[in-house]
Amino acid sequence: MHITRYTDYSIRVLIYLAAEGDRLATIQEIADSYDISKNHLMKVVHQLNKKGYIETIRGKKGGMRLHMAPQDINIGILVRETEQDFSIVECFSSKNACKITPVCGLKSMFGEALKAFLEVLDRYTLADVIQDHHRPQLLRLLQIA
Repeated sequence: MHITRYTDYSIRVLIYLAAEGDRLATIQEIADSYDISKNHLMKVVHQLNKKGYIETIRGKKGGMRLHMAPQDINIGILVRETEQDFSIVECFSSKNACKITPVCGLKSMFGEALKAFLEVLDRYTLADVIQDHHRPQLLRLLQIA
């Protein structure tokens, strides 16, 4: 299973905002902390706002913060909402042209593996990712004052 950059960045934005607490953060601050493109983050932030994970405040003193408590943000649900394609192998796709699909056992094996992957993620929340005892290190690594 490969997680797209979009999902990766979505999780990173939420981690940053959880570490920040209630203080508003900007896209530029997050981009600088992770050394990633501000342009990539703009689309991610827009979708996270639309889905209710974050709230954005416009204006000179604006920014964003979590709209949900970290313990209410389930990682499995987030991955399902941000990943567009779970076609691990061709036979999962609507464009499947593999000749052996009718007799091949890989589809059921990969299907079982994908289900297990998502079930593991379903057991975790953003609060698990940012564990309180790691928060000081997280703040330092993200260069959050």
